[in-house]
Amino acid sequence: MDQQYSVQLDRHEAKYIISPRLVPQIREFIRPFCLPDEHTRGDPPEYDVTTLQLDTPSLSLYHAKELEVVNRFKLRARTYGNNLSDPVFLEIKKKFRGCIQKSRACIPREMWQDDIIKKTRLPPLTFWSEKEEMAYLEFIRLVKLLWAEPVALIRYTREAYFGKMDHYARVTFDRALMYQPTRAWDLSGDGKRWLSIDTSLAQNKSYPYSGVVLELKTLSDAPQWMIDLVMEFGLVRTGNCKYATAVGLESLFRGSPPAPQYAMDMLTY
Repeated sequence: MDQQYSVQLDRHEAKYIISPRLVPQIREFIRPFCLPDEHTRGDPPEYDVTTLQLDTPSLSLYHAKELEVVNRFKLRARTYGNNLSDPVFLEIKKKFRGCIQKSRACIPREMWQDDIIKKTRLPPLTFWSEKEEMAYLEFIRLVKLLWAEPVALIRYTREAYFGKMDHYARVTFDRALMYQPTRAWDLSGDGKRWLSIDTSLAQNKSYPYSGVVLELKTLSDAPQWMIDLVMEFGLVRTGNCKYATAVGLESLFRGSPPAPQYAMDMLTY
């Protein structure tokens, strides 16, 4: 495992849903300021992301997002790429007002199963730092405390760039967004059950196209070139939670999700 896998960030994110026709223009605009993410491949520089979203039996984490609870978080397990040997990242993504804090720990793919959560004695693992180990233990604690279980698999293709001269500036384009409901602690999914979440219905927009999710991420103040980018293309910021979109669509297919519990069981962590 590489030391890069242990991450804790406090950052700001801005999301925009754009037409696929704008992507080449924005890609050209950011070229002087950005380099492709070193973990991407191809041209454009991309990788696939698969995320297993965990939630309480009453979907409190979903309802916390829908109710815009000021202090909320997500629990998820994530892989990057399509290799079955790729490691799994256990992530807690917290949001307080406009600030995002993400902590995560990396474990070998063969260790990812429900036993790693439910065992009384945790398996022996080696971490790069004490911070990563604490992130792992906090993830396990929250899953057990909330009785969190798998709810949905999310998959998409991400084109990713980092700022050349900035301490932390990141631009990503997410396309081909899909989900499938699941109760399994499995990150592979059923290849025939993927449903689209980038349609105009899913994104609650009247777009005649499948929208691409553009994200601009910084640690504090946005660099001037990001501000110029927003102004140049007249971008309008919008919320876009892939997990919430998936649960919302599933509610249309199967009936409404459980009534919100006002997220009380997740506010006491």
